[in-house]
Amino acid sequence: MSFHLSHPVDFSAHNAEVERVWKAYEERRPYRVPVRFSASITNLLCNPELNEKGWTFRQFFEDPQVQIDARLAFDNWWVRNVVGDHRMGPPEEGWQTWVDFQNSYEAGWFGCPLKYCEGVVPDTEPILRERKEKLYDLEPPDPLRGGLLGRAMELFERMHELCPRMEFQGLPVLPPCGLPGEITDGVFTVACLLRGTTEFCMDIMEDPGYAHDLMRFVTENTIRRIRAIQQWRWERLPDSPDAGQVNRPNWGFADDGIVVLSVPQYREFVLPYHRQLAAEFSDGTPLGMHLCGDASRFFPVMHEELGVGTFNTGFPMPFAEMRRRLGPDVAIEGGVPVPLLKSGPPDAIREEVKRICGSGVMAGGRFVMVEACNMSPGTPVEHVEAMYEAAKQYGRYQ
Repeated sequence: MSFHLSHPVDFSAHNAEVERVWKAYEERRPYRVPVRFSASITNLLCNPELNEKGWTFRQFFEDPQVQIDARLAFDNWWVRNVVGDHRMGPPEEGWQTWVDFQNSYEAGWFGCPLKYCEGVVPDTEPILRERKEKLYDLEPPDPLRGGLLGRAMELFERMHELCPRMEFQGLPVLPPCGLPGEITDGVFTVACLLRGTTEFCMDIMEDPGYAHDLMRFVTENTIRRIRAIQQWRWERLPDSPDAGQVNRPNWGFADDGIVVLSVPQYREFVLPYHRQLAAEFSDGTPLGMHLCGDASRFFPVMHEELGVGTFNTGFPMPFAEMRRRLGPDVAIEGGVPVPLLKSGPPDAIREEVKRICGSGVMAGGRFVMVEACNMSPGTPVEHVEAMYEAAKQYGRYQ
């Protein structure tokens, strides 16, 4: 098994097929299940066979040239070797860069110290674990230059100086067009990062008033940050397609941390704040929600009471039950668990794709096959191809 395809891909033919697949899906007349893969820079940095320069996460987080070079190396590998229903081959308009702090950007913005550990993604340390009352002394961080976003802005400005001077494989290198922080990985998740997950769960049981205070603090400041970054981007890039559009169609967010809660706890301690986010940024169309882990128990509540119309899932995932409970019009995105996708063998991957497609989840034509969830470093491209080809075989609509 390897990390590079052993056969050439006809990019033009592939991309034409991809366009047809997604057009049919969006028009509610799919002829096969679309297949989409997601991965992060960890697939490069944590794989010595791809990380030829030996870049570290510290270098990636702190050096703008490494941010650019590592992104170019990753994207070049991705568009040539990872097959799926995404465009393959060099991008005609140029190579897009952006500032990437993985999942540390939100807690880092609130002031949690960043810590580096060799060979793994950097993480943050809770600032309220030892003294939770410190919450009431915290100042709202600057939405553009507070905490870790201050470094993000420095990288952004330096990358805007470097990128126009660069070219990669005969194409321009495009500078970042925004900052991390215009989205959210979830207000409950961030509250856990500030307080500590165990400690915050104990607060919910023993000090619910404090739990709500922390959730309000995180939610209100998250809204303030997103609004400020939106306005800053629109002023800098007035031709942005979404300029001035605060309330977005099919807006979405994540909140992986809720998997530690029961459904009643979610209703009491999280749902009101999810509703607040939706009221601020959604135009009333169905929301999108990403949830890793065993989170399907929340889906009916989120669909019925929050208006979520698309669920991007992890594993385990009871596909048949969720399709039955959510109905044919809700989009479900799920698929082969990432440990199986990484370890294989290809026959087992194909059998899992066959099982999922035959579960009934395809009813209504609102299913997208994805890795569940976020491709692990070291996943052989042959395993990815096995999943893709199996989905094309077993994910056909009559």
